[in-house]
Amino acid sequence: MKTPKRIQPLVEEGLVDSVIRQLMSGKEATVYVVRCGDEIRCAKVYKEANQRSFRQNASYQEGRKVKNSRQARAMEKGTRYGRKMQEEVWQNAEVDALYRLAAAGVRVPQPYICFEGVLLMDLVTDAAGNAAPRLNDVELTEALALNYHAQLLHQVVLMLCAGIIHGDLSEYNILVGAEGPVIIDLPQAVDAAGNTTAGTMLERDVANLATYFSRFAPQLLDRQFGKEIWALYQAGLLRPDTALTGHVEIDNRPADVGAVIRELQLARKEEEERLRYQHAE
Repeated sequence: MKTPKRIQPLVEEGLVDSVIRQLMSGKEATVYVVRCGDEIRCAKVYKEANQRSFRQNASYQEGRKVKNSRQARAMEKGTRYGRKMQEEVWQNAEVDALYRLAAAGVRVPQPYICFEGVLLMDLVTDAAGNAAPRLNDVELTEALALNYHAQLLHQVVLMLCAGIIHGDLSEYNILVGAEGPVIIDLPQAVDAAGNTTAGTMLERDVANLATYFSRFAPQLLDRQFGKEIWALYQAGLLRPDTALTGHVEIDNRPADVGAVIRELQLARKEEEERLRYQHAE
């Protein structure tokens, strides 16, 4: 097929030899199958911000670092340079997450390079060597649903042990490869330690898995794996080999409202000091 304009720079740099076909088009990017020497890989072409249906919600941006205070100020003001920086941060978040997760043993595509808004990475294939289907497109039995659910919970635990939460996990961004489920689409990945909504996002990811797999294995709806995983993480007890039960102890003690208010006030003061420090630079 004709080389898309956005991939042409990779061809000129010798990173891609030819574009074979379009693989899929989603809410944030279009993915192509490409040939790189003797290897068949995929090129994820990120859509412009105004073309994406998945917007850069502030809750996902929290905790992400930028190179310097000038970039941070530009992003806050929404200047043209600031918007360009936001795009780079958004794209680099996926690249960084993929490298970290691959090193941690999580089933994700191996990334190679992100160049001019195009992420070059491994093509996930099924047992026959064809492009792997999305989980949503695979017929499941109860036994296979339970198996895949257990595998994915383990992947979620491995991700959290590496300090990352997917943030938008569902049957639409999981591929079924030759070795089992593979997690994809991570530009909205959340830093578990640096984001105040991390726990909520982790529980939502796990709940999405339970909701989907419960179509084939209804007993999964009775479990509380998300709350269990997050509680273990907060207690410093979560390990890659942690055995999960899906049950958590309910704390019926009255909430310490005063302590919560004090924490909020402290956080507000710290944020004010951080902003003053940034503007003083």
